Amino acid sequence: MNTLLSPPLAPLLTTLFSQAAAADLPLRTQLSQSSAEERAALMQRARTDYRGFYALAKDMYLPVSPETGRLLYLLVRAIKAQVIVEFGTSFGLSTLHLAAGLKDNGGGRLIGSEFEASKVRAARANLASAGLASCAEIREGDALESLARDLPAVVDLLLLDGAKVLYPQVLALVEPKLRTGALVLADNADHNPEFLAYVRDPLHGYLAVPFAEDVELFMRL
Repeated sequence: MNTLLSPPLAPLLTTLFSQAAAADLPLRTQLSQSSAEERAALMQRARTDYRGFYALAKDMYLPVSPETGRLLYLLVRAIKAQVIVEFGTSFGLSTLHLAAGLKDNGGGRLIGSEFEASKVRAARANLASAGLASCAEIREGDALESLARDLPAVVDLLLLDGAKVLYPQVLALVEPKLRTGALVLADNADHNPEFLAYVRDPLHGYLAVPFAEDVELFMRL
């Protein structure tokens, strides 16, 4: 049985993606109607005041796309991942895809991180509804603190999908644990050009490739 395509997860994902589209529509509409200068100002605030920005976005899902979700599941299965770290759990749509992959691999450990307490509760409830609670631990609070302790010795896959300004620091926390061949997927990495320059430089030990319009995939060499 494929967990991703079977109940209870498959219908839950359909519901959650529908809820996400409705919840995030106002921001998407605002962005589509904003000038380039206004969009740049919003991105600048997200970089310089990420706590304030994500507090304002506490009711927004800000999920990966369904296609990126399936990509995550495929990557987990393909590399037979057993340990995953996720930065930016939100309501848990990406987490559900990752945990499904772990379950279908025979089990494993997923350590997620989420700043907003209400989202932590929702993500945990969604994992329980999907029958995947035993696969995932969601740590509440600033990821620079929650992911700085008690990480497994070896990490197979890292998902970066939180505050883009923190991508370099979070990668630095997990980097010593990444095994050779470990995969890192960064959503909307183009919002942090310095981070992209770092991972795209082979001297830093990664082989990177842009994937679709908003995803950067790289492998630890």
